[in-house]
Amino acid sequence: MIYVKRNNQEFGPYDESTLLTYVNSGQILRSDSARNDATNEENTVKYFLKKAGLKPKVPHKGHLFHQLAMIGGELILPKSTIISKQWLSDKRLLLLALIGLFPTIFMAIPFPAMGIFYAIALYFSCIWGIFFYYFFRTKQVSLKYTLIVFFMTQLCIFFLWDIVGWTKLNPFYNLVNLPFPFNFIGYTLGVGTTEEFAKAIPLYILIARAKEPLIPQTLVFYGLMAGIGFGVYEGVGYQTSVNTQLDYTGAFFMNIARLTSLPFLHAIWCGIGGYFIAFANLYPKYRISLYFLSLAIPALLHGLYDTLCGYSVLIFIAVGICFIAVLLLMTYLKQGVNYQSKLRN
Repeated sequence: MIYVKRNNQEFGPYDESTLLTYVNSGQILRSDSARNDATNEENTVKYFLKKAGLKPKVPHKGHLFHQLAMIGGELILPKSTIISKQWLSDKRLLLLALIGLFPTIFMAIPFPAMGIFYAIALYFSCIWGIFFYYFFRTKQVSLKYTLIVFFMTQLCIFFLWDIVGWTKLNPFYNLVNLPFPFNFIGYTLGVGTTEEFAKAIPLYILIARAKEPLIPQTLVFYGLMAGIGFGVYEGVGYQTSVNTQLDYTGAFFMNIARLTSLPFLHAIWCGIGGYFIAFANLYPKYRISLYFLSLAIPALLHGLYDTLCGYSVLIFIAVGICFIAVLLLMTYLKQGVNYQSKLRN
């Protein structure tokens, strides 16, 4: 005698002939789980029927068009579900469609070269942005301010870099082409400090205009968005300058790396900065040290990474520095609540 299992329930027992009848009628599937009552052996219905020398055969219910008529048009084109907008309750596939199909717009619309570079950089950063929005947003986060921070960062960097020439005002930039340890000083106090401060400008503005105290997790999220916003600007810069000097293979690889990994890294560094900026705002008695840490830690991680990337034999250590930055941010997010109680005293 055979028991049939479906949805964690057992039905039966049936002898093999009865089981065959149910299979041929379509009430039991050959792939259903089954158990032999005598031996307690478990397998599929098909296995036990074959063992008994029985071969199921489910008859067709009419010809093709008869079956289509019986199925009904609602299964093929569910008009009532479409009209009632029930499909909007789960937007996951729609979101994935936007991500997957957006690049086809580039094929249909004749963008100028700079527009193409910007659109590609924007596309990759938006993918990170969507992940961050779904995984790290808090109740204080709004889509409006998420977009404002993302695009404000790009405008700030464009103004400071291309119009003001801010990087030329920092003398430590001149050290990046010198041997170690001078290049490390240049990358930390020059590149790292300047870029991390610039990325934090939208966070300072957000703090100043906030109508309630922003918790560290909220500023971490907005820091992540500011970081990928910076990644858009930097991605365009690399595509139109450094990468053009490489051969096809090198340029292709560096474009992918700089459009995917680097925006993520900038996001992590700026997220760490946002964490300490939030604490500086929540506990103003310690604001000097907390604002210092909001710039010093990201700049140091940034400088270490840039320095190590200049030596091919040290590239794996550079990747290790990246993981340290990620682990630091994870740790900060975990200990944030506990540490607030200490600063209240």
